This record gives sequence, C-alpha cells and structure tokens, in this order.
Amino acid sequence: MTKPVKKKRYKVIKSGSCEASYYWEGQMTASGEPFDPSELTAAHKTLPMGSKVRVTNKNNDRSVIVRINDRGPYAGGRCLDLSKAAMKKVGGTGAGVIPVRYEILSRG
Repeated sequence: MTKPVKKKRYKVIKSGSCEASYYWEGQMTASGEPFDPSELTAAHKTLPMGSKVRVTNKNNDRSVIVRINDRGPYAGGRCLDLSKAAMKKVGGTGAGVIPVRYEILSRG
C-alpha cells in the first residue's frame, strides 16, 4: 500500500505582474551553482537566493514554481528570467517574453 503524497503548502507573501524572459546558456549563477536549463529555476534582481516563486503565464494560465538561484534580468520591464525548463512548463518558449503573474511563496 502506498502512502498518499503530501502536497507542499505555501503561503503567498507578495504578488505582482511583469514580463518574464528565459535563458538556456550554461554559466555559473550568482548563487555559485552551475546553471542547469533543465531545472525549475529563475533569476531575480533582489529576492533572496532559494526563494520560491509561483509564475503564471497570463496568456494561458499555466503556472510553475521556481527557485531563485541567479540575478537578473537586466532588460527593461522584465522582473524574472526563467530557466528554459520553467518557461517550457508555462508554454512561453515560442514567444521569448511573456506577461506573467508572480507570487512569492513561503512554507505555510
């Protein structure tokens, strides 16, 4: 008999909207770990490393939870730079830049 899987419960600390882009080139992240485009991670200018953020594509309502492990983006109007895997989950790789809602999460 298998145990039921416990879903992680989060509380929303802060939310907002902006544009998000994505990146896929391998480099070191600001957190010191190698960038892996297949991980569900993102870059943000000021959030603490390790923060969890739910990102929802406003065009299709698909969402993903990412971990902040890098700094950026540095292009105007964007608040998040998602890994390629995270952007793929929300269906935005064809567009390159998408409008998103974001929710900064804490364990609840």
